[in-house]
Order: sequence, then structure tokens, then C-alpha cells
Amino acid sequence: MIVLGIETSCDETGVALYDTQRGLLAHSLHSQIALHAQYGGVVPELASRDHLSYGIKLVRSVCAQAGLTLKQIQGIAYTMGPGLAGALLVGAGLAKSLAFGLNIPALGIHHLEGHLLSPLLSSNPPSFPHIALLVSGGHTQLMDVLEIGQYHLLGETIDDAAGEAFDKVAKLLGLPYPGGAKLAALATQGKPNVYKLPRPLLHSGDLNFSFSGLKTAVLTQVHKQAQQNDTAWKADLARAFEDAVVDILTKKALRALQQTQRDSLVVAGGVGANSHLREQLNTLAEQHSFKVHYPELEFCTDNGAMIALAGALRLAQGQQDAELGFNVRPRWSLSEVSALP
Repeated sequence: MIVLGIETSCDETGVALYDTQRGLLAHSLHSQIALHAQYGGVVPELASRDHLSYGIKLVRSVCAQAGLTLKQIQGIAYTMGPGLAGALLVGAGLAKSLAFGLNIPALGIHHLEGHLLSPLLSSNPPSFPHIALLVSGGHTQLMDVLEIGQYHLLGETIDDAAGEAFDKVAKLLGLPYPGGAKLAALATQGKPNVYKLPRPLLHSGDLNFSFSGLKTAVLTQVHKQAQQNDTAWKADLARAFEDAVVDILTKKALRALQQTQRDSLVVAGGVGANSHLREQLNTLAEQHSFKVHYPELEFCTDNGAMIALAGALRLAQGQQDAELGFNVRPRWSLSEVSALP
């Protein structure tokens, strides 16, 4: 079954074609970073308008890459939520219009399910069951993944998500938007253990996360260093912050594996591209004899391929939207997603 996937949950327009027999056929992504940079963050109205401008272009692009016509597509998957309401509506409207014109089924997909399943696109996909560490700009969660559609929440952030904390701390250090990746790059130039930063909830006994206190601790250090002409301290502070976040994420993930007695960990979401996080998890995997799986770097951030994959798996089992009209769910719990038939 050949499925077109459309992702428009926030500030990236992603479109892909996935075949249940041959795998990923083509994908294309348009980022809105340059559009929002001057505002220091995502402007929802501008994001929606940009999705309108690029949606059809990317559909044509992936069809050309795959050497297919629209009439050869057998189903369409789109991100129904969570995300920005206006941006989601653009993707849903495009998907349903195409589905109506082609007389094929359409299906709304949970954005986080797309992330959780994205490692299945790799050459070494994980098997079920496994633990998933979902770390992105909007979410930080540990899930016990029994199979597709059976996700049990083990712990989540009680305030900022890890990616959100990276971006906010980057702003405190004067780095341009989007700052998360730039902060990670700056951290590679820093010396370890120059600053002692807290590890909130590390010893809480549960699997929840907290990053707002860590962000406040960085702000305190920034104020202390504000009078210095030398800016070398910024790299050391970036290193200390990244070390703290990675320490929290890795130790909580290991605890989840031990509590559930799973032997496989999947890491998904934009922060999953962080090289320091991957290094530390790989070291823990060797020490504690578990396997760790990551999406390809190009599929860590939002993309159409993960939506096409999730949609293909579900559409192939007969799931589809019951109505021709479209709706979106800007707030949507992953626990409400159903298992495959």
C-alpha cells in the first residue's frame, strides 16, 4: 500500500511517500526557521500561511522523486494533533481534499506516535516491546511501548520539555533562534565541571522530569558573569547545562529499563539527535547490556516520513477516518490512541 504522509504540526512542512512493501520511497521537508528567526520563536499565523504555500509543492516534489502520479497513491495520512491548531488545519485540509479527489481513504495520526515509530525507518529497527524516551521541544516522556498503539506512560516532564529548556538556556546565553543545536555546538568547546548545576528530580524515586529549576540555575550564573568582558564562560556553562540534562535523561531511561525489565531502548524526538546524549546512552548500553535504537538524524525532528509510516501501518489494517469532513486535536493524549486491529 502506497501512503502519502503530511506533517504540519508546527514550523516544518513535511511530506513523504511510504510503501508497505518497499519502505520509504521519497520525502521532502521545508523548515520555517528563517521565517520565525526575526521574532525569536514560532508565530502561529505565519506558520499556517507558510504551510499553505509549501504543502502542494512538496506533494508534487515527492511524487516526482518516487516516479509516481497522484493516482497511484492508495491512502493519505496526516498529523491530526497535537500541535498548533491553524497549522494542523492546513495539513488536514490538504489531506482530506486530496483523499476526496482521489477517492482514497485518509487517516489522522498522532504526532507523538509518528516520533515513537520513526526508528522503524532505520536499517536496524527495534522490536517490541521496548522503552521509548521521547525528547523534543514540546515533550519529554518515558513510554513502555508494548506494540503499535499500546503505549503506557511511565513518566513525563512536570514543567519544561528538554528541548524547550535547551532553547530557553540558549537565549539566556545570547545565542540566536533556534538555539538548541547552537547551544550543543557551543558546549563542545566548554570544559566539564566548571559549574555545578542541579539535577532536578534525579533522585525522586519516580520517572518524571523537571528542567525549569535547571534553567533558573543557569540564569543565576549568567547574572554573575554579566560584568565580565570575556565570553569564554558561556561555553563552560553550556557544557554544564548539557551535562546536567544528559545525566537526567540517561539515568531516568536506565531506571525505566530496570523497572520494566526491558532490554531495548528507543530514543525519538529532536533532542535525540544530540551527540552527547547518544554517546552516554551507548556507554550505558554496553555497561548494562541493553540495546539502544535511534532514528536516522534526518528523522529526529518533525518530518513527513514518520507520519507516512504510521499511517501506512494503520491504513493497511483497515483503519481510516469515518467522516469526509476534517477536524484536528491540538491537545491529544497519546493514551487515547488505539491499538491496531
